[in-house]
Amino acid sequence: MASRRVFLHRALLGSGLLLGLGGCAPVGPDFTGPGEAKLPKGWRKRRAKDPRLARWWKVYGDRRLDRLIEAAWRQNLDLKAAGLRILQARAALGISEGMAYPQLQQLSGSATISDDNRAPHSLRSGSLSFDLGWELDLWGKYARGTESARAQLYAAVASYDAILVSVLAEVARNYISYRTAQERIAYARRNIAIQEYVVRVTEIQFNSGNVSELDMQQARTQLHSTRGAVYELKLSKIRARNALAMLLGLNPTEVEGYLGRSRPADRLDRFAKRQNGTIQIEQGKGSILGSSLIPTPRFDPRRPIDAELITRRPDVRAAEYLAHSRSAQIGVAQADLYPSFSLLGSIQYGKTSLSLSKIGVVAGPSFAWNIFQYGRIKNHVRLQDALFEESLVQYNKTVLGAVHEVSYALDNYRYTLDQLRESEAAVRASVRAFNISIRQYNDGLVSYQRLLNSVEKLTRYQDQYARLKGALATQVALLYKALGGGWQIARGGRYLSEETVRRMKERTDWGKMLEREQVILPRGWGG
Repeated sequence: MASRRVFLHRALLGSGLLLGLGGCAPVGPDFTGPGEAKLPKGWRKRRAKDPRLARWWKVYGDRRLDRLIEAAWRQNLDLKAAGLRILQARAALGISEGMAYPQLQQLSGSATISDDNRAPHSLRSGSLSFDLGWELDLWGKYARGTESARAQLYAAVASYDAILVSVLAEVARNYISYRTAQERIAYARRNIAIQEYVVRVTEIQFNSGNVSELDMQQARTQLHSTRGAVYELKLSKIRARNALAMLLGLNPTEVEGYLGRSRPADRLDRFAKRQNGTIQIEQGKGSILGSSLIPTPRFDPRRPIDAELITRRPDVRAAEYLAHSRSAQIGVAQADLYPSFSLLGSIQYGKTSLSLSKIGVVAGPSFAWNIFQYGRIKNHVRLQDALFEESLVQYNKTVLGAVHEVSYALDNYRYTLDQLRESEAAVRASVRAFNISIRQYNDGLVSYQRLLNSVEKLTRYQDQYARLKGALATQVALLYKALGGGWQIARGGRYLSEETVRRMKERTDWGKMLEREQVILPRGWGG
């Protein structure tokens, strides 16, 4: 008994010395950030919060778009998958954190029965043992592993935000495309009404012998061409509708309730009036330009760009977190260059039918050192360092790509705005030219070719005007996407739906990981 006490005393003393060494600093580099981002000199770092950025779609003042945005956030399938990747990263972090505690805690037992015909009794025996093994984290191998896993978790959240930013921008873009197609159809139908009137006038002139059949057939050709273009525009509208349905995780017909119905004014008497026996297109508020179906954003392109918005973009943050994770993996690899120290212990209980029960205790420190590895460990460290350096390059590439996106979106908006102003002037001029040509044609002052030319330009310039209005509205959405706006809507909300949580709880014991407060993105994460 005395010798057992001495053994335990020495084992505990050796273990205490090893535990005392546990305060060593982790090996490997400490991540201090990816470095200063290269941003344009003209962009000031104001660190001011733009209230419009978080809910940028409000600049359109369109309630149907607001509903689509809200539905996409809650129903988009890519976002649901990204939410599950956050849960996976949380589980991986839990595994890494668990490595800081004894890695081996095993309870085992056995029982045997030996029956010998030569012996008067059968031999029965049983044993039970509890084994404990704890590799001490002297060099920070497990601490660096936890650091890496935590950075991966933050990267998963940032990736969720990046997907959300893209989804919301795509919802706005396709909604604008849908409304643009509607407006182009409205213009086409109005021009069909005008061309139908021109055909009737030309037929009367032909029947009276005032014009040739060529004039009449040219008028009909233009009418049929415009009618045919409507079907292509309807397909464009269907494509935009189907894209919205995909973004909302719905069937195409289910999304129509979000879009509503709108009947464009296609009757001639709604945008034209008769004067002196001929029609004249209105040019005021009730004109052929009419009320716009395309949402018009309230946006000022002259506002200076806050450079901090670039580094707060979710994809840039994700690149930074991935670099942090790679940096920590260098320390994990470097720890294998040093000896590992462990505490081992075992309590064993055994009993046989022929003897009394016995209890045995084994405890003490141990160490292991990977020597003569022929460069395998060092090359693993070099591999992790190269991967970390690559992640820094990817970070700088992401920042540069963000700068290019913002610059291009700004320039595109400004030039499209200038082009739209010229296009509106062209539409008004073409309306005026048509009014003059139809009146002079009826009076016999100009040939049909002049009238045909004015009708053709009227149709073309109106369609161009609608396309440019849609392009301008789209550029605002793309600019806010480039600035990384919209992810804030998810803060304080669930990243896993109640239905998903219910299904997963039915399959697996998730403990408290799927409780309501655990599947909500904290407001302090990101940004």
